[in-house]
Amino acid sequence: MTVPAFNSVAWFEFGTDRPEKVKEFYGELFDWKYVLNTNTPGVTYHSVMPPGAQQPAGGVWESEGGFPNYAIFYVFVQDVAATVERAEKLGAEVLMAPVSDAAGFTFARLQDTAGNHFGVFSTPAP
Repeated sequence: MTVPAFNSVAWFEFGTDRPEKVKEFYGELFDWKYVLNTNTPGVTYHSVMPPGAQQPAGGVWESEGGFPNYAIFYVFVQDVAATVERAEKLGAEVLMAPVSDAAGFTFARLQDTAGNHFGVFSTPAP
């Protein structure tokens, strides 16, 4: 598995109440395939597999109408909690506090000072 550089955009995500439409559109446009990810109980999430990739590059979260549709990017960081704390000091708003899934990935969502949503994540310790 290739590990991205810290502080680089390394994941994207769609949150949608119309997951089949999203998967069909981007699947046809970019030849993406989708794999069900079961690491977060109670969440229906499909990882995006670009052509020739050995690992996913993003995901589709099925909202079931629980939140507005969105598309965001995630930045790979060493420490999610420390990054969230620093972002808050710079004026960001925390939209989703840091959480970890069953595989050990930790992620959070923020809103920058211009109103844009983005996420940060880290991988499990080796």
